[in-house]
Amino acid sequence: MPPTGTTVAAVDLFSRTWAALRTAAAGLRAEDFERPSGCAGWLVRDLVCHLVIDAQDVLITLATPAEGEPTRDALTYWTVSGTPPTGDDPLDALTVRLAAAYGDPALLMFHLDDVGSAAGRAARLADPGLRVSTRGEVLTVGDYLAAYVLEWTLHHLDLTAHLPGVAGPPPEGLARSREMVERIAGAALPGGFSDAGAASPVVFPAAFSDEDVLLVGTGRRDPTEAETRALRELAPALPFHLG
Repeated sequence: MPPTGTTVAAVDLFSRTWAALRTAAAGLRAEDFERPSGCAGWLVRDLVCHLVIDAQDVLITLATPAEGEPTRDALTYWTVSGTPPTGDDPLDALTVRLAAAYGDPALLMFHLDDVGSAAGRAARLADPGLRVSTRGEVLTVGDYLAAYVLEWTLHHLDLTAHLPGVAGPPPEGLARSREMVERIAGAALPGGFSDAGAASPVVFPAAFSDEDVLLVGTGRRDPTEAETRALRELAPALPFHLG
């Protein structure tokens, strides 16, 4: 299957958002790793360790070809829950222990640079039309990489949540991630499908910035009173926890 303009754009945006996140992490000071991140219960070092695991997952998935028709796309890759993570997940607990085991943040960053750059190269070299397997599902490479644009953008916001001097995600990544969250949320809501069977996206107020939509929509911060009023009937449905 020849790559389309959409899949090529997905690969390009994956590369840009991943490069921006890695650049932001590379500029951290040693003391920054002990600061809280935007992921509840995780320090920045825990988040960076999670990024190493994410990069490993990308490498594994791109090297796991699949047969059969795709069962997921860039949007349905994500599952939606009404409850936040509890921190009891064994992999989450392992991430915290592993991050602490590095000791020196420089060692953690060396590993992120090593595995992260390899994941970036693998994404650029992969055929977007090929099918791969991950989490027991089949996706095209293009859809898999497109799903990770949201992963990188959300975690970039998590990285900078308490580090205002660190550059945030690129605008194009924020815009695409907003669109994804609105469409994922639309499919998750009762009655979120049109008569034609397609999911109708949730539309956040135009006054909300892309960053506001991502933070409020995924439960990374609570809406202000003014935002709650602007959200109207959408407010009780928030947040949408993605996994």
